[in-house]
Amino acid sequence: MKMHTLLTLVVLSLLLSACPAPATPTQPPAPTQAPPEATQPPEATPADTGRCGDRSELSPELTLYNWVEYIDPDILAQFEAECGVKVTEVNFDSNETLLATLQAGGANYDIIVPSDYMVQIMISENLLEPLDFSVIPNIENIGASHTNTYFDPEQEFTVPYFWGTSGLAVDTNVIPDPEPSWKLVFEPSEEVCGKISMLDDQRETIGAALMYLGYPINDTDPAHLEEAKNLLIEQSKCVKAYDSQSNDDLIVQEETVIGHIWTGDAILAGDPDPEVGGREGIVYLIPEEGCTVWQDNLAVPVSARNKYTAMVFINYLHYPEIAAQNASWVAYASPNQAALDAGLIDESLTNDPNIYPDEETFERLQWIEDVGDALELYDRIWTEFKAAIGG
Repeated sequence: MKMHTLLTLVVLSLLLSACPAPATPTQPPAPTQAPPEATQPPEATPADTGRCGDRSELSPELTLYNWVEYIDPDILAQFEAECGVKVTEVNFDSNETLLATLQAGGANYDIIVPSDYMVQIMISENLLEPLDFSVIPNIENIGASHTNTYFDPEQEFTVPYFWGTSGLAVDTNVIPDPEPSWKLVFEPSEEVCGKISMLDDQRETIGAALMYLGYPINDTDPAHLEEAKNLLIEQSKCVKAYDSQSNDDLIVQEETVIGHIWTGDAILAGDPDPEVGGREGIVYLIPEEGCTVWQDNLAVPVSARNKYTAMVFINYLHYPEIAAQNASWVAYASPNQAALDAGLIDESLTNDPNIYPDEETFERLQWIEDVGDALELYDRIWTEFKAAIGG
């Protein structure tokens, strides 16, 4: 085929060379129309908003190790469009899972989201990178009550992310007038038994049992913890699931009627807006005996590959407008006082006492703290409990 084509071209060339040249046109030829793509303006580059730090130091990607449904996905897309950094999110289901992952070497996560007591543990094990606050000036937007806390007293390793409580979501279509008490799940009525979910979280669930029994959430008395274990084993006969990731879905889908749950998950479960996917009649209760108050935090592991870019992203999350956008999506209480003062966060959230408890309610709340060597006792109690229920 190639020889045949070449011979054809030679003959054609000889025939053309024998033809006279065409006359010179009296009018210049019309300009050739440029192909459509040549007429399009060059792709615009994002305006420099000043929210991306030193662009020359940014890495092209970040990995965020986060709780499930705990950041507005649009913010990740915005950060990529604005700063040119793709953020990949990976999820964990408990602080203990997060700790075990880092202790085992992890997967080089750049940003993690540990809760208060877990920060204490991670600092003691030298797992966290001290932060460079010249890269995170938006720490100034955080309310004073959320900084220099017991778990990071020098505010050296963390930036507050969200805070909230761990109470009860109740379907009032089934239980019209629920008593705000742990009795709902530890003294369940016949109609409730088998339709309860508890958090699959060692400190939270043991802590709930301790509070019901009248003990402090950080109790280290072996006898009290044994009592809590036996209570949880007895309660398990009425528990449908131990779930920290989809317990909100369980109550929305009417598979449960009561759920031990984190604030934001409960608030969203009770929002019937089709875009949210909740259901009318699901309410959040803070038990009269008290419940956990917690603060989740943004931190950078010492093993992170992209530390500067991680700190830029942490700072990005606390511009008031970004913090407000995120708070409206996750429905948890924001520690960003600048966003609150500017009225940027939806009033339906800021006026909800279950999200922002008043002082009287706050006095009933307890922080989970590092229990030191007694953590081994908690580990044993939890392992024995899970073995007893076949979990």
